[in-house]
Amino acid sequence: MRLIFVYNADSGRLNSWLDIGHKLLSPDTYSCNLCALTHGLLSEREEWKRYREESADELVFLHRDEFEKRYAKDSEFGYPVILRVNGDGGYEVLMTAEEINGFDELSTLIERLRRL
Repeated sequence: MRLIFVYNADSGRLNSWLDIGHKLLSPDTYSCNLCALTHGLLSEREEWKRYREESADELVFLHRDEFEKRYAKDSEFGYPVILRVNGDGGYEVLMTAEEINGFDELSTLIERLRRL
């Protein structure tokens, strides 16, 4: 199964630095809970790295602008979002922004992904 994880953030070095500053100075208002769960200030969390490495699924990680440029220019998805690619190249939403934003712990996200 191919899963696409789309962060509610744009790509690029400047955006990365702005995100780090936002996480540091105002973590409660940071707009991407998927990023907050899977990454610390400067790097990927070990628990998430283990999940990725052990997963039998093909996992693709994209920023919002990368996803829209590559797959869905006029995306109707709210971000962050986790999608499953169907055999016909279409998408099925596995987890909405609302679901992802409801997670307080990385372990909860990982458990939910394993059940899917």
